[in-house]
Amino acid sequence: MRHMKVGLAAAVTAALALSGCGSPSANNNSGGGGDTSAISTQQNALDPTAKGPAAEVPGAKKGGTITVYSQSTPDSFDPTDIYYTDSGEIAKLIFRTPTQYAVRDGKSVLVPDLTDLGTVSDDKLTWTFKMQSGLKYADGSEIKVEDLAYAIKRSFAHDVFANGPTYQLTYFKDGDKYKGPYTGGDTYAGVETPDATTLVIHLAQPFADLPFYLTFSAFAPIPKEKDTKENYKNNPVASGPYQFDAFTPGTELKLKKNTNWDANSDAVRHQYVDGWDFKWGQEDVKTQQQVLNSNGPDANALNYAPIDASLIPQLTGDKKAQLLQGDSPCNYAVNLDTRKIPLEVRKAIAKAYPSDQIWKAGGLNSYVAEPSSTILPPSVPGYTKYAPLPDLSGTGTGDPAGAKKLLEAAGKVGFELSWYYDNTKPIPQQTAQIRADALKAAGFTVKPIGVTTAELRAKIADYDAPVNMGQGPSGWCSDWPTGGSWFPVLFQSHSISDGISWGLLSDKELDAKIDAIAALPAEQATAKWGELDKEIMGKYVAIPRYYVKMATVIGSNIGGGVGDGTQGEPFYVDMFLKS
Repeated sequence: MRHMKVGLAAAVTAALALSGCGSPSANNNSGGGGDTSAISTQQNALDPTAKGPAAEVPGAKKGGTITVYSQSTPDSFDPTDIYYTDSGEIAKLIFRTPTQYAVRDGKSVLVPDLTDLGTVSDDKLTWTFKMQSGLKYADGSEIKVEDLAYAIKRSFAHDVFANGPTYQLTYFKDGDKYKGPYTGGDTYAGVETPDATTLVIHLAQPFADLPFYLTFSAFAPIPKEKDTKENYKNNPVASGPYQFDAFTPGTELKLKKNTNWDANSDAVRHQYVDGWDFKWGQEDVKTQQQVLNSNGPDANALNYAPIDASLIPQLTGDKKAQLLQGDSPCNYAVNLDTRKIPLEVRKAIAKAYPSDQIWKAGGLNSYVAEPSSTILPPSVPGYTKYAPLPDLSGTGTGDPAGAKKLLEAAGKVGFELSWYYDNTKPIPQQTAQIRADALKAAGFTVKPIGVTTAELRAKIADYDAPVNMGQGPSGWCSDWPTGGSWFPVLFQSHSISDGISWGLLSDKELDAKIDAIAALPAEQATAKWGELDKEIMGKYVAIPRYYVKMATVIGSNIGGGVGDGTQGEPFYVDMFLKS
């Protein structure tokens, strides 16, 4: 299994680290102002009957070009290699996939796209998807079911496309053996196309979330004869409402209308504007200010990075309507190594933890974050807002005296806590000192280890390193909106060897419980993931920090702005220009 989709998480982390100011929201008993709207709770939603055309957005008009700014640059536009949230959202303009998400009343709903939502066999190991016929690529050629099968085969070529998702390696039949069409040949037992409209996927183990997984651009159709391998990213064949017009890697992507896209077959997308102009590499604060000012063409622009804290005071009057807010699939926490830290000591850490001070020092604010107290964020079905376990609320100034009593009772006064931090930047230095002071006052021996930015990622990814807290991943974002992209990834024994663990748990009973829930149909698993959330948090595997909230700025002439909670990005396919 693959590391979290880090595009949004990295962007939020960078933005918050640079902001250097801001305060907690007023609704977490920490003071401060700003927008205090909480993240809304997502209910599991599938609509297998959805058909095109997509419902019209109220007030929508056609014409014009929307400009999109961001300082960070998407890594690839090869559909097989896309796994970052920014490129994943842009891809929805260019590629269609077997299934997709519509956004209705701010909530993501899984609907058919090129295929239906699938039918699973009694043994849960074979899924059959029926494909629409008569659809075309931008060049006028037919989209064939064999092209969907080829995309699946191509997704196994991780020697060529190292960044794409990898769940198929675990769940698909022979996924641990097949290496893709370039080296493994065209014959693969995990997929077949018995007729012109039927796609069959064979599994190695039950995978109830497969219809959600097929929303990934990795499963967008690719005609084998037009596959140029590493060069495909520079001009991929479009199946969505827009296609490449001009592309300067790392700098700019211009999209134009795909005249062969059939709106009547698409339950999700619109084609309101004539084109899109994505511009990368300019400072976010600079372009966010331009968008807020909305002078001339910048009224038709947006910036998809989280709003910089320095600009928040401007969000008054008419400019308040230029803030596009929505849910995010991400949650942040401080990892505790349960192999090295006894439970009673972990509870003492939680009691002493200075959450409010670290929130303030880190520049967090209520526009881009909300204190967390669970594993699942509210945007993921199954999230249950249970009463926070003692000292795991994501808020509070810490109780060093109370923590010391817990250590004394456990005979663990002086227990050493160690972690890595970035000693080249002021905010990580400051937050490491705040943490160290609080834990030292609670009776711990503390050993923060400063390293350079270049070293940090490798250091926190090493589970054999001489530290016992703060290892990665420090955050997690859903790959699809169910607990199936959280618990099997983060909390099973294999998560340790995968390098993707919260708590570094190795518990065979827990492994079996997770497997049993994962094998259930999504509608049955949802509530059980919520119950498991509280059970695992009771092991004090991590100190909750915050759920991410989407907060970006759009030009005053842009309509149809909503957030895509599956990506934490603006939902481009609904946007239009008001005039």
